Amino acid sequence: MNLIKPDKLKHGDTIAIIAPAGCVDKEKIINSKKYFESRGFKVKLGENLFKKDRYMAGNDNERLSDFHEAFEDKEVRAIFCARGGYGAIRLINKIDYNIIKNDPKIFCGYSDISALSAMILKKTGLITFSSPMAQGDFQPEDLCEYTVNNFWQTISSNNVKIEPKELKIYKNGEAQGILFGGNLATISSLCGLDFIPDVKFIFFAEDLNEPVYKIDRYFRQLLNIEVFRKNLSAIILGDFLDVEYSEQLNTLFTEIAQELQIPVIGRYPISHDREKVTLPIGGKAILNSGILTIEY
Repeated sequence: MNLIKPDKLKHGDTIAIIAPAGCVDKEKIINSKKYFESRGFKVKLGENLFKKDRYMAGNDNERLSDFHEAFEDKEVRAIFCARGGYGAIRLINKIDYNIIKNDPKIFCGYSDISALSAMILKKTGLITFSSPMAQGDFQPEDLCEYTVNNFWQTISSNNVKIEPKELKIYKNGEAQGILFGGNLATISSLCGLDFIPDVKFIFFAEDLNEPVYKIDRYFRQLLNIEVFRKNLSAIILGDFLDVEYSEQLNTLFTEIAQELQIPVIGRYPISHDREKVTLPIGGKAILNSGILTIEY
């Protein structure tokens, strides 16, 4: 896989905020725009950012137009997604991936945006970032210091080290490969498409409000794909928030570790919660004694 590293964000660069998925709160987006400007960046808002079509930020053509425009705009050096929700998967077969190849740049988001990051990596090789988003994480009056500091450090560096305070070891060990994954339900929704890296990868996953049997289903959908199982070298687990029967979840992860005989380790700060790390999807990752080091 030929990986493309986006240029690092510099003071004075232009950021575009777009909403490829759920509809947004205008006041919160304006607040986040002011925050980014206070840090010395210029900000452009997608033309269709504040539109609404059911639960999405405009119809597919409108959201796609903002996505393409942000990548085509030579002034824009980073694209920050407004929020997750739902809608990204409706765009992935309509995207012109050559536009991304022609001007690769920083692309940030998580949750439903995981679908876009996975397909961008597969179709172009561009390293993107699983990261906090404009609406939920960059409100000036409610910033999580850990989250925003880790974000700015990660998108302006060449490597990151994730060393959780406390690990949940289902199976220990060492592994390496590119980093791949995201929101588990979203990644599993891509099954049937050509989205899996053709090289060894460390898979990271998190989710929210999903019962254990659905988490089981999502992992099984992925593990039933031969190339996924073949190229999988380790599993890194973030938060699975608001899940009942946590003992069943632990049993599931123990079962997966025993079946695959690869490292499976939990309690990484990968989350829908306020405190979360930024991860370079496609970066070269090494897992050693629970410490995850990624170069990009």
